[in-house]
Amino acid sequence: MPAQQLIADLIEAHKLPAHFSEIVEHYYLPLCARIAQLKKSKSETLYVAINGSQGSGKSTMAAFLTDLLAKIWHLNVANLSIDDFYLTRKERKHLAEHIHPLLMTRGVPGTHDIQLALQTLKKLGSPNKSIPLVRFNKAIDDRACEDKWTYMDGPADVVILEGWCMGIEAQTEADLYTPINKLESEEDSNAKWRHYVNDQLSQQYPALFKQFDYLIMLKAPSFDCVYQWRKRQEDKLRAKATLQTHLMSEPELKRFIEHYQRLTEHALENLPDKANVVFNLDETQKFTKVTGLH
Repeated sequence: MPAQQLIADLIEAHKLPAHFSEIVEHYYLPLCARIAQLKKSKSETLYVAINGSQGSGKSTMAAFLTDLLAKIWHLNVANLSIDDFYLTRKERKHLAEHIHPLLMTRGVPGTHDIQLALQTLKKLGSPNKSIPLVRFNKAIDDRACEDKWTYMDGPADVVILEGWCMGIEAQTEADLYTPINKLESEEDSNAKWRHYVNDQLSQQYPALFKQFDYLIMLKAPSFDCVYQWRKRQEDKLRAKATLQTHLMSEPELKRFIEHYQRLTEHALENLPDKANVVFNLDETQKFTKVTGLH
């Protein structure tokens, strides 16, 4: 299939505007070429991480890279999200009861099954058949039933793992002292939750992050934009919601986003220097500048 037709089909499948083809041609295709080049120079599986705040376009980028690399470069690609490795609802309930109530909310470091993620990456790097790729069902806030998981044969040529906290380093003890929003000041006044999250980030997550050969960052201009982008996602869900769909009110959404604020701002400040390539976004989510791609 010609590349232009493939791009058009992908844009239609993802319900994106026709002009999205410019982003694919100017940014995604050169990025694919870079990844394919890196894979060519590495005999084993190439592991690629995508970091970006909520609403920055991580999952869209990952989906396009997966299909373009598979259909134009003929590579065997696994597409994963760190969201799929969330602890089960029962496991998070245990953390909420024994460590801190805020750990019931999925998302922050400490609410992922890092061992499962590491096992999956290892399997994908070996010639295993029918490797299970776990999936999480956000509608029920729990791990999806196994019949909803996907399976692929290894070894993968490329593994892409996208997630808002990919590559982020832990903060210093001094950074944790002062609450940065209403959630922290009212629901974590003794800083127990943020210390636990930070400890998990420093102790458990480096083993996952060091598996990756290449780190891509989608950089928001500010955390204020993240709230607006996430609100736009919620508005879209509201427009096509059924009676069974739980949608967050504005206060609920604001509180939810505050779980991510501390580490998102930390990443915006520190991660660009560590990422291999950085796509700078403006308030409308358009790419304004790319560093490290050429």
